[in-house]
Amino acid sequence: MLLDVSPTSHHRRARAGSRSALLAVLTALVLLGATGLSGCGVTRGSDDPSNRRLQMMIPNSPGGGYDLTGRAAAKAMEDNDLTGRFEVSNVLGASGTVAMQRLANSEGADDLMMTMGLGVVGAVYTNDSDARVSDMTPIARLIEEQEGLLVPADSPFRTVGDLVEAWKADPGSITIGGGSSNGGPDHLFPHQLAQTVGIDPRQVNYVPYDGGGPLTTALLGEKITVGTSGLGEFEGQIADGSLRVLAVSGEERVPTVDAPTLTEEGIDFVFTNWRGVLAPPGISEEQRDYLVGLLSDMHDTPEWQAALERNGWTDNFATGEEFATFLQEQDRRVADTLEELGL
Repeated sequence: MLLDVSPTSHHRRARAGSRSALLAVLTALVLLGATGLSGCGVTRGSDDPSNRRLQMMIPNSPGGGYDLTGRAAAKAMEDNDLTGRFEVSNVLGASGTVAMQRLANSEGADDLMMTMGLGVVGAVYTNDSDARVSDMTPIARLIEEQEGLLVPADSPFRTVGDLVEAWKADPGSITIGGGSSNGGPDHLFPHQLAQTVGIDPRQVNYVPYDGGGPLTTALLGEKITVGTSGLGEFEGQIADGSLRVLAVSGEERVPTVDAPTLTEEGIDFVFTNWRGVLAPPGISEEQRDYLVGLLSDMHDTPEWQAALERNGWTDNFATGEEFATFLQEQDRRVADTLEELGL
């Protein structure tokens, strides 16, 4: 048999070989794009939710209620591969107003969320900020939380009755610290409590701290007489006995804390705080729906349910128009309460 060794035959074989090699490369690339590589430094497709990275902004210091809530939510989403890694950052200043302004300035950003609550709504008013809650994109309300009345371990006040008796006798002698500025829950709670027990709320000696961390330090250092805030922020100190809870502000006791309600102590007053998540203004409906769905999936995870129980939070999940309407109601509530109390 004769072999064809002519130049034309050689070029035909070369072109055929090149085509085969190119086809093999293209096939490999298609398969790579469809399946990805694990552990080889190649990222999965951008449509994979577990590859998407997001930011969670916290409007107060580490250890505060917003911090605990935001980090618990981010961890639940990460642990369940609902999205990629979260960048969690604490933005301090003016009791959340600085963070709100940064959220407003991030108009259209599709990778940013911020935890917030009643304290931020109040801070916007008392700091006369233009970054209004109503201008942001509502994503979800997450929890409801009771306030606690906390004292250092060696405080002379053993019951809330002891505290009220001394408070009535000399209102200015009782220094009350809270983790929010004027208009926030830790500020509104003692003022409304004072009004309920017959003390002029304008005589309340309130000292604001930027979150639960600084407030804990002030309580342990006995710089204040009593502290008011959510109990999840003091879990360790309550457990080791360095802080005591005189009473809680909800309708029922907190299962993880051995303390009566105000109602049980003969004070007809119930008060609860809440926290949720906002996104910047101007994001698309598609992005809003994505974030709502993400937090809805997070809400159903075992990790989030464990966080609710561990921190004594009440599940109060709401999204969409329900949360938007709630924000409008809370905005009016804060404005009316501040006016009523003359603050």
